Amino acid sequence: MKDGVIQQVDTPQNLYDKPANLFVAGFMGSPQMNFLDAKVEVKGDEANLLFAGQTLPLPPAKAKKLIDGGYDGKTVTFGIRPEDVYDSEMVIETAKCVFESTVKVYELLGAEVYLYFDLDEFPITARVNPRTTARPGDKVKLAFDVEKVHVFDKETEQVITN
Repeated sequence: MKDGVIQQVDTPQNLYDKPANLFVAGFMGSPQMNFLDAKVEVKGDEANLLFAGQTLPLPPAKAKKLIDGGYDGKTVTFGIRPEDVYDSEMVIETAKCVFESTVKVYELLGAEVYLYFDLDEFPITARVNPRTTARPGDKVKLAFDVEKVHVFDKETEQVITN
């Protein structure tokens, strides 16, 4: 509920996995979902999100929703949960969206570590294995799980695809 208006009714797991809008996506989960603005680039039946000098290729089902919705050339907001940002070398070798950033904060919470860094002006949190060697000031390679990206209409804040 936001401002007395119900935003979405579902099971807690579905609210987390398939938020209906930006508010629900940000409300569910701790730490909160990461949000970035990106420009949609369509080439045939493929769609990419362009942001912070990076290209994120969308899986076919997600690409189709942006293509069918006429989002080519438009700016959207995409979200990625902290647990879907990886620093594992094994994942990075096969990932479709790999980037480098400098770790600003390392927060050890026992069974997990939060790494805080920026991609251009966008602050990002990654929830990684506590055995990570990343520390503040380190330039590290990270990857987004493109299958777990949520895309929202920038103007309406409604979900385009989960």
